[in-house]
Amino acid sequence: MMRYSRIIGTGGYLPDDIRTNDFISQTVDTSDSWIFERTGIKSRRIAADHETASSMAEVAARQALEMSECLADEIDLIIVATGTPDLTYPSTACLLQKRLGIKNCAAFDIQAACSGSIFGLSIADQYIKTGAAKKVLIVGTEICSRIVDWTDRTTCILFGDGAGAIVLEASDQAGILSTHIHSDGEFEDLLYCPNLYINTEQHAPYISMRGNEVFKVAVNTLGRIVDETLDANNMDRSEVDWLVPHQANIRIIAATAKKLKMSMDHVVVTLESQGNTSSASVLLAFNEAVRDGRIQRGQVVLLEAFGAGFTWGSALIKF
Repeated sequence: MMRYSRIIGTGGYLPDDIRTNDFISQTVDTSDSWIFERTGIKSRRIAADHETASSMAEVAARQALEMSECLADEIDLIIVATGTPDLTYPSTACLLQKRLGIKNCAAFDIQAACSGSIFGLSIADQYIKTGAAKKVLIVGTEICSRIVDWTDRTTCILFGDGAGAIVLEASDQAGILSTHIHSDGEFEDLLYCPNLYINTEQHAPYISMRGNEVFKVAVNTLGRIVDETLDANNMDRSEVDWLVPHQANIRIIAATAKKLKMSMDHVVVTLESQGNTSSASVLLAFNEAVRDGRIQRGQVVLLEAFGAGFTWGSALIKF
């Protein structure tokens, strides 16, 4: 019997503090219209001082567990995707494990920047397909606001904070149809954040990005992975019901939708009110569309992301 990974629960968390474009324009030379026209972003959520990647992850994870009707102790594996961990070690996944009161499972972090949640889904899918795990919790959680230079208008307008979560379980019903993950370190100088613990004048611990170059590579790369994913499943574009993309830039999202010949009405976009939440963005968007009823059981959903590294990936799911 074929063994699949099937999504049984989703969750999400966004901090209360809303930082608008108008607020940012008070400190850097920009405007609401300039930001929105170029990115599609109107506002983003900012974590409170007491919040951490693990505290946000806990809220999202508990929502996902509740929807899945799964007890925390039933989880065999915890995978947390984050570029903004609470500590260098222990991992944020171990801190989340403690918060959830789970004793008997492995927990680890992965760092694939904005593609982290897709990489996490791919890893979890392999664990379930091989029989090494039956139920896996995957969380993407980021406090990007703490690695953004709020005087740099090229980056401070883009990022926000939040956490998204998914629970996967082994099933004989089709769920995750395929995942595809890639990396190319050749482009490391186009988008990076220096080590937070090597803070020098030349290497301030903030995100640095060459936006135009990143945009060009992202559009071309995501176009290719759409073809790769559909070809691997002998599927036509018309068979995809929903696109859930990484929320980086509305122009990149629109270009990917065009590649699929998909109306934007079938693309889940949270960018306007959340900004780019890095590894959390795909799971946050998926959770929102599941909970508001847009994504229904039996529909085919394409998740995709592109991030620093460069890393990129996709997951084709029959929900």
